[in-house]
Amino acid sequence: MITWRRVTEDDFPLLRRWLAHPHVARWWNHDTTPEGVERDFGPTARGEEPAEDWLALLDGRPFGLVQRCRLAAYPAEREALAKVTSVPDGAMGIDYLIGEAAETGRGLGSRMIRAMVERTWPDYPDATCVIVPVAAGNHASWRALEKAGLARVAEGDLEPDNPIDGPAHVVYRIDRPGR
Repeated sequence: MITWRRVTEDDFPLLRRWLAHPHVARWWNHDTTPEGVERDFGPTARGEEPAEDWLALLDGRPFGLVQRCRLAAYPAEREALAKVTSVPDGAMGIDYLIGEAAETGRGLGSRMIRAMVERTWPDYPDATCVIVPVAAGNHASWRALEKAGLARVAEGDLEPDNPIDGPAHVVYRIDRPGR
């Protein structure tokens, strides 16, 4: 069973290591210096940012990271996404990674995504859906989202996380059950 705990500043060395792994760096493209990780994750860890960073744990051991937010809390990103697909009020967004290369290809990504989506409904009673844009070339991410129950709803151009990628993205979505 996957359990969760919020990222704290004590986790920054782990995040630095994960973000430096080639399989993560290819898609996340983060500054892995102590200053860069502090800049990118510190405000959220301290509650100064409206997003949440969660470590996914299996048998008490961290294996992945999920970032979750209300899309309305980030108007520029929401507006860009709305040019590609419908973004209803109450829409949530997630981003995710599996930290160690040895943990990839085992189904943990789809399990982690599914677990966070299932957690989102009670955590955010007004959440209408979860929307996830993915760089078009990230086929492993597509498969994880599909196995987690999300459906592709759009394709379009968005600003890439990694400048080596073009703007082409695919967008996945899952609606709150019963909607």
